Amino acid sequence: MTDRSLSHLDPLGGARMVDVSPKEPTHRRALARCRVSMMPETTAKVANNAITKGDVLAAARVAGIQAAKRTADLIPMCHPLLVGAVQIDFSIGDDYVEVESKVETVDRTGVEMEAMTACAIAALTVYDMCKTADRTMSIGQLMLWEKMGGSSGVWKRHLG
Repeated sequence: MTDRSLSHLDPLGGARMVDVSPKEPTHRRALARCRVSMMPETTAKVANNAITKGDVLAAARVAGIQAAKRTADLIPMCHPLLVGAVQIDFSIGDDYVEVESKVETVDRTGVEMEAMTACAIAALTVYDMCKTADRTMSIGQLMLWEKMGGSSGVWKRHLG
């Protein structure tokens, strides 16, 4: 190995979790978004709560919150965090449902993965609830939009 070692590999090349215990806990927040594209008829059914399986957005909101709390169980090197707050919001367009997740904590490492996991699982739940009405749906554009806290401070995505 060179002097520049990889943070998630030990000196012998084995996987390891980075030690964050020496860090001081700070307030941290992350915001992620993704989009479930669908036929306009399906979007109208979601907006009117007319999907036969039930309230799509309520189910997706709960799924996203649960996912944020379980992220460390899904992502191998992700630290388990005390998630302080999770907010899942939806915007409905003509042919899509946009999912936005915001996750906050006071801890030693960031919540970017929790926000992205919450967003992805909420989107998958929208898909699951609507799949009998629309098999053409797709999920895409999963992105971190901003993060705050820690030594790197504030970061925001700029389009253009």
